[in-house]
Amino acid sequence: MTGTEPASVEPPKIEKGFATLATLRIGVKAFVEKDGEKRKAEILSIQTRKGKPNYYVHYEDFNKRLDEWVQPERIDLSQEVEWPVVEPPAKKVGKVTTTTTTTQKISKIAGQKRPHGSSSLREASPAPSLGATSGNAILPSRPSLAGGKENGQTPEPSVSVLAPEIQAGDTPKPKNEEIDLADVQEAAAAAKGGVGQSADYDPEEEKERLRVGGSMTQNQTEISRVRNLNKIAMGEFEIEPWYFSPYPQHFAEADIVYICDFCLGYFDQTRTFERHRKKCTLLHPPGNEIYRDDYVSFFEIDGRRQRSWCRNLCLLSKLFLDHKTLYYDVDPFLFYCMAIRTDTGCHLVGYFSKEKESAEGYNVACIMTLPQYQRKGFARLLIAFSYELSKRESKLGSPEKPLSDLGLLAYRAYWQDTVVSLLMGDDLGGNPRREISIEDVSTLTAMTTQDVLHTLQNLNMLRYNKGSHVIVLPDALIQVHEKQKEKEKIKGKRSIDPNKLAWKPPVFSATSRTWNW
Repeated sequence: MTGTEPASVEPPKIEKGFATLATLRIGVKAFVEKDGEKRKAEILSIQTRKGKPNYYVHYEDFNKRLDEWVQPERIDLSQEVEWPVVEPPAKKVGKVTTTTTTTQKISKIAGQKRPHGSSSLREASPAPSLGATSGNAILPSRPSLAGGKENGQTPEPSVSVLAPEIQAGDTPKPKNEEIDLADVQEAAAAAKGGVGQSADYDPEEEKERLRVGGSMTQNQTEISRVRNLNKIAMGEFEIEPWYFSPYPQHFAEADIVYICDFCLGYFDQTRTFERHRKKCTLLHPPGNEIYRDDYVSFFEIDGRRQRSWCRNLCLLSKLFLDHKTLYYDVDPFLFYCMAIRTDTGCHLVGYFSKEKESAEGYNVACIMTLPQYQRKGFARLLIAFSYELSKRESKLGSPEKPLSDLGLLAYRAYWQDTVVSLLMGDDLGGNPRREISIEDVSTLTAMTTQDVLHTLQNLNMLRYNKGSHVIVLPDALIQVHEKQKEKEKIKGKRSIDPNKLAWKPPVFSATSRTWNW
């Protein structure tokens, strides 16, 4: 071997052997029964409940939303398990880290005065959370864009809002999950690409901060979050949460957490929930109804005026949104909630949040459809409604970047359908447009030129011909579009009617230098 040749690094040897319940520990990979099959799973956490050990496991090659607590009898100890590899501590050159130093750092962070601030359900890379505790959580906040007397008050220590953390190495999507987009693999690869750890990321310091500060401060590639609620009951639905949400700590011991379908209050006992339901008079989201058609209604809710409700909404959302970091305030954000009307009231289906003053011009901060209403076309309605608001403001809109992998798939599906429909002339009675520029597409759809270019390039619709770029419609896309239209004729297409939108853009006040919503 010459001096220029790199030394070969042997992969760590996997140690296998038989285990008992007494020897099982965090990091062990064993076979666990799941839906009648034995699947390899890694133990992420161990807790004793009612005198019995319970194991929180992650199934290999499956989405994190399938992680769950299992009883000991579901673990197959007749087969060998894989013991966690113990790696030798890495030598640090020129840097000595001691327990005292780490403790001093954490104490200094905990002693800092938290500034008044704001946040949202943001599709952006957030600053690391400095502290979050289960129950009465104290969360960091970023500088506020909202003025007024309320922002000058010392806020109560409670959970409010979320911001996504897009990390590399997301687990694959679960089986039977349909995405109406042909290029799924490329979309997932684009969502995951180019995202890595920061240069000053210290795994040991991050783990210690997690242990002290709560479960929302970790780097996902190093530490797996443990889902804390077993099941929630909301209206007539019982739902298994997907991810961690910092509800009060004692809620983790409840078999079912009851969530009011209207005020989104949460209860861990049946009796207290029933007593609340007799007193709760709310029959719809607490905001202005700005849209109503034969099927759905939209309500605009100001986070500053309805703080408690918006905070409850964010706690609920966190159960089904993984790439999130909790922040404190909801004042600078608007929440547009979609609801279906029944004889008992308007029931929340989904929502998107929007920053009141977005320096980048984003029209969506975060978007979600509740699991009980997913795969019914509501996500497309939410996205379409956000663009209708942008059209009413005479602005171009785009969701905050970077998008999560599933968020990118949803938006790509909408962008593809919108652009192809426009080029096919569906709004002109089916007469295809022969000449149109990217700026024209952007103006007619309220999509930014970057999103239009992204869609055209992803669908291979942008070609170079005779010294200039031209937009082409491949025959395969035309066939897919025609089939989609036939399906919509049979099933019926739900869409947003701009004529039923009773909403006006905000007015800027020159005296107070703020927007009047």
